[in-house]
Parts: sequence; C-alpha cells; structure tokens
Amino acid sequence: MAVDPTASPIAAGPDDDGAPFWRPLFEDDSARALSRVGVVDVGSNSVRMVVFDGAARSPAYFYNEKIMCGLGKGLAETGRLNPDGRRRALSALKRFSILAKGMEVSSFNIVATAATREAQDGPEFQKEVLQETGLRLHVIDGDEEARLSAQGVLLGWPGAKGLVCDIGGNSMELAQIGGGKVGARVSTPLGPFRLQQLEGGPKIRQAHIDRILRAAQDRLRSKGERIYLVGGSWRVIARLDMERRSYPLLVLHEYRMTPRGLLDTLDWIATSDLALLRARTGTSAERMELVPLACEVLRELIRTLKPSEIDISAYGIREGLLYEQMPDRLRARDPLIEAARMTERTQARLPGFGKKLFDFLQPIFRNATDARLRLVRAACLLHDTTWRAHPDYRAEACFDNATRANLGGLDHPGRVFLGLALLHRYKNSRSGSRMEAVFRLLSDEDIQEAEVLGKAMRFGAMFSVDDPARAGRLSWAPRKRILGLDLTPEGVGLFGEVAQARFASLAASLHAETRIGVDG
Repeated sequence: MAVDPTASPIAAGPDDDGAPFWRPLFEDDSARALSRVGVVDVGSNSVRMVVFDGAARSPAYFYNEKIMCGLGKGLAETGRLNPDGRRRALSALKRFSILAKGMEVSSFNIVATAATREAQDGPEFQKEVLQETGLRLHVIDGDEEARLSAQGVLLGWPGAKGLVCDIGGNSMELAQIGGGKVGARVSTPLGPFRLQQLEGGPKIRQAHIDRILRAAQDRLRSKGERIYLVGGSWRVIARLDMERRSYPLLVLHEYRMTPRGLLDTLDWIATSDLALLRARTGTSAERMELVPLACEVLRELIRTLKPSEIDISAYGIREGLLYEQMPDRLRARDPLIEAARMTERTQARLPGFGKKLFDFLQPIFRNATDARLRLVRAACLLHDTTWRAHPDYRAEACFDNATRANLGGLDHPGRVFLGLALLHRYKNSRSGSRMEAVFRLLSDEDIQEAEVLGKAMRFGAMFSVDDPARAGRLSWAPRKRILGLDLTPEGVGLFGEVAQARFASLAASLHAETRIGVDG
C-alpha cells in the first residue's frame, strides 16, 4: 500500500505571512494563548476531561480522564437522568474542577449533550453542578454538537471531505465537511441507550433506524462519500475489525475500512462471544454493552449512504472545542509539521538543526511529491528527538514514537514510512526487527524510499555539528545513479572514516556510485 498522497492537502510552502515554512507556530502569541485549554464533555455515556497543551496545531494531551457514568441510561423510558449516573457525573465534575485549578488551566469549557438537554431534570442537574462545583454546564443542541464534532475531525484531519458521524449514548449526529468547513448537519435519536428502549426486536429496530437515516439523507444527500466515524462505540467496532483482520498497527486514528470488510466484521461480532472479545481487546463492560446496537446502526448506515470508505477519527467534540478557539491562520497550518517542530524544540539536542538537515538533503528528494516532502520534513525535525533512549533501543524507540504518537494529519502508511525512516536513522538494517509485521502496510517502493531517507539523515546528522551545508553539498543524478558530495575545506577534515562509511551506505541504498569532490 503506497503512502496516500491525499492524506493532507496542506501545502509545504511559505506561511500566510510570507515567512519561511519553518516559522514555528508556537512562537505566535495567539497559539501560546491556547496553552493548557481544558474541556469537559458531559455525554450520555461518559464524562471526560481533557486538558490540551494547545500551543501547537497538533495539540498534546496534557491530561485525559474518563468516567463511564451512563448518565443517559434509561432516559428514553423515564424521561429523567439515570440517578446513579447523575451521582457519578457530579462526583467526577467535582474532581475535574479541583484538577483544573491545580493545573492552572487558562480556559475551561464544560459542554453537556443529548442526555442533559433532553432530560426533564436536566436544568435541575445544571443548577446542582453549578452549586456543588462552580462549573457552568453549557448545554448544546444537536446541531451544535454535530458542528463541534465535525470541527474536531478537521483539527486532526485537515483534508477531510465527506460525512462525519458521531455516535453517543442517546443520539447520533451527522455533518458534512469539506474544504475545511462544516456544512449541513442533522441530529438523530439513534444512540444505543435510546434504541434499548425500543420494543419489538431486531426487525422493528432495523425499520426504525432505516426510517430515521432516510430522513437524514433527504437533508444531507450523501452518496458514495467517505464517512468519518467519531465516538466510543465506533472505536470499539474498529478495534474489533483490527482484531478480526490481525491488523498490525493498533492506532485507531485514521484507521480505514472498506464497506464490505466492515460488514464482514459486523457479521463476525454478531456470532462471537462478546465477553471473549472484550477480554481480547481490553474493552470496558459498559462500552461493550452498547456495541451490538451500534453495529445495527452502522450496518444500516452503510446500506443507506453507500460510503466509498469508512475511517475512524480519534478526534471529536472535545478537539472541536479547541479548534473553535483557533484563528483561521492557525487552523491552516499543518498539524504534523507543527507537532514535529514542537517535539524538536523540547526534545532534540540542537533545536533548529532539522531545517538545516532538510535543506542539505533536498537534492536527493528534488523530484519527490509534496506529500513525500512533507514526510521528509517531519522526519528531519524528529531525527534527534529520542537521543536519550538507550543506544541498543534507540532505533525501536524512534519507530514506536512515530507510529504510536498522537499525531494528526498522518495516515497509517505515513506513520510507518516515518517510523521506518527514523529507524534507519540509527540502524542500517531492519532485518529481524520485531516491527516487521507493520512494514507490510507499505509497498516495496515505499520501504526502499524510507530506507534512503533514514540513511541520508544518518549521514547528514553527523557530517557536521551545526550545519552540514558548511561542510559540503550533495548532488544526485538519478539516471546515471551517481551520488555526489562536494566538500568545503572545512568538510575535508570532517569527512572521516565514519562519515565515509555512512555516505557509502546511503549510496548503496540508492544503488548508486559515489563521486567526491572538493570546492575551492
């Protein structure tokens, strides 16, 4: 599978203010203002607090805690919040209020969704929360919930185009996205808690789900588009799809499924022992309880909307609230590059060297696509960020950091390409690596190009301490297969045995001969 050239449409050219591409976002005052942004999502099933270190376009999760309260369980039958869920939610919110003060959170937003807005005692619960915790619940309607969830997808997936589908306990929101904007949206009563109260069995539920989805389709008119799934129940189904397929990379964000393959997984789940699946995947009992009904909704969603592809977004309403606070010029930045830049600044020995390394290596990649150059830039920024790891495990640490990090704007083949390049930054051979199963997500051509990039960084990173361009200049003639290096007077002294060996290794990965010259 080749690295997806459409994974991000963000150009790798100059910024909107005319500054070079490498001007870091986190030096911008409006970005620094987003540091330590706290969000609490009071949902029908869970209450979660996330504190973002939002000073980069791809925010880090400074703190993340979830309580499965079941606030909306039984709401469709009683019209009121679940008493035990209400008690547990209030207890969680008290704790979150204290934590936010201790973390000196600069902005703290608490939103409540379907359960609180629909329950008869929802206003009473809001007052109780305010009295007991000092927190003001902002109860949002279904349209706003759909908009914020779609914005969360855009935060982590800037080029997203299609339909966002966010399932909660009591509702399911749908929203069109494309061109960085959120379009038409619909809120439906298709959350599993609500479906639990529907009498009549599977056929009655199927007809009910089908009727609601067709009504939503009349407004959305989505046929054959990609669907982005948001929500805990969808993530469990995706994790089970990975289990069925023996998929080697257990990262849910940007995990992609075909409609046919996903329908096979839904059939598999329907005939499997859920307790056994829960144990195999580490899923909570509260989450797994809702999966069969979520599967019924997903089956009808595929049948009605006929999507071309179904993708998982780990980002949703909480990330959408952070995105809400970003000015447009921050939203337009590339989340992958900004995250890599922040990582270099905080973890590399020589922050700023990544740009110099990229400039030095550019002749080798002058015919690369924008999508590939984007990964080359990210790799150069990250090439030295695991230097504190034990030398025996540094290559594996690089691979793990790239493939498992919480990075937006990066699909699974892109993760593996980046990880493999960084592995070769520290190690010539990948043979016998425990990560070999993951390499199959790349084509042979991609694997070869990742090795070239890694060995190029391996040479350039040690050729000169401050700037390899001061020591020499690379040239690459792909038709003649000649890799050239023109040394400066300073570079002659730096081109010692180790540098020569690494340059030869780079040439071997290119199946090239070498040419060494001296300037001046």
